[in-house]
Amino acid sequence: MASDGRKLGEEHQDVEVGPEVVNIDRIEKVYDKLDRRILPAFWILYFMCSAIRSNIGLAQTMNLDKKHDLGSVLNITPKQVSTGLALFYVCYVIFDLPSNLVMSRVSPHAWMSRIVTLLRLLLGIVIAGMWPGMSYYLTLFYPPSRTGKRIGRYFTASQISAAVVGLVSAGFQKMDGVGGLVGFQWMFLIYGIVGFLVGVSLLFWLPDRPLPPGEVRDRSGWLRFLPQTKPALTGEDARVHYEDLTRVYNRSMWNMKDLWHVVTDWRLYPLVVMYFGVVGVAESAVRADLAVTPLSDRFHRYRAWFFSGAVMIQIAGLLMATFAKDWTRYGGVLLVGFGLGPTVPICMAWSNEIFQLRHGEVGVAAASALVSGLGNLGSILTTYALYSGWPEDAKPGPHRYRKSNLVMIAILVASIVSAAAMVVLLKVFGTKRKDEGSGNSTSEGEAVYIDGAARREVQQRGLGRMFAFK
Repeated sequence: MASDGRKLGEEHQDVEVGPEVVNIDRIEKVYDKLDRRILPAFWILYFMCSAIRSNIGLAQTMNLDKKHDLGSVLNITPKQVSTGLALFYVCYVIFDLPSNLVMSRVSPHAWMSRIVTLLRLLLGIVIAGMWPGMSYYLTLFYPPSRTGKRIGRYFTASQISAAVVGLVSAGFQKMDGVGGLVGFQWMFLIYGIVGFLVGVSLLFWLPDRPLPPGEVRDRSGWLRFLPQTKPALTGEDARVHYEDLTRVYNRSMWNMKDLWHVVTDWRLYPLVVMYFGVVGVAESAVRADLAVTPLSDRFHRYRAWFFSGAVMIQIAGLLMATFAKDWTRYGGVLLVGFGLGPTVPICMAWSNEIFQLRHGEVGVAAASALVSGLGNLGSILTTYALYSGWPEDAKPGPHRYRKSNLVMIAILVASIVSAAAMVVLLKVFGTKRKDEGSGNSTSEGEAVYIDGAARREVQQRGLGRMFAFK
């Protein structure tokens, strides 16, 4: 408790909780147990969402020789398809923030389930909140400085789904004409059924937000219709987690003033520019995800360096793909993918770190949604304008896509500049909460909980216990 004798409710105070000396090995085992419960489900969730989202691209070329592709069956042009894809991202941008704010009020595991269950209905609306929602959900169980590695793990599902879906599509192509349906219609139908089943199963698997020891979950109203999932942790594990991450157990209901504080926080917008630059480039490399994101967690004060290094690899790859000859261009494409891998998880983890400290739970929910949502305007740019909007880019030969690649390089440079500006501005202004904010919300009169994880996050883990990579 603060030493100046002020009462809670008059001004914000730091409340020290948990033992000063902790058993790190015991804490690591608790987070390992959470990994086994949450990350496989998240990996499957993101795999299915990525696979379903990629179906449009496959449908454009499936059974093209028989005129049974998406464009021929629906009598639409490639430009109209690009417009439809861009509108998907428009809905994604608009509904990201409200989706995450709803998730902060209702049962998180039920909200995550609805994203996959309803994925086939108005895809751009219901999928909104999936990616930032997963990032926010992690902060209910892990300290922000440990979320980067976890995000990087399930982010690999997107790349693996791209490879698997391409192979599986050959089977759907062979089903062309069966039951009076063309190949891509079978693909949409089967993926829709599987996605629905995965969504329902998440209701029974993903744990709800953790409760303090001894507290009983409220199941009144519509909550009584939801299946009651097994708690993520019980017994001694639950007690250890409570003492290490007390801040997430003591949350307050946010209001519009709290949300306004988040939206007007300047720290949000460099992260948006960083995300905008990298998200529209290409698919990433699995190995880069798994190698770099754990290091960025262990050296969380240097996330900007890890981010900028990865973006520079992307720039080098785009330069090779633009100006190199023959097969060397394919090497450039591989470099672009390798560089993208760590950048998106680093952006999300950095958002979690900054905004949980300054604004608490509503800060994480809103910031992750805005960084992801506004950043996905980059996907609209690459889908509708770059690589399809300039006639010069469509010309065959060495200059194909040259203009789009050069614009993309300029955007990536802007991402690096934003990361550097963020580092400088954070050194000047810091990341401490506002006077009107707290560790749990920005509402006035709330206590700030300094738990075990918060005390450890003051120091970087570095390469200590390197091979454990916790």
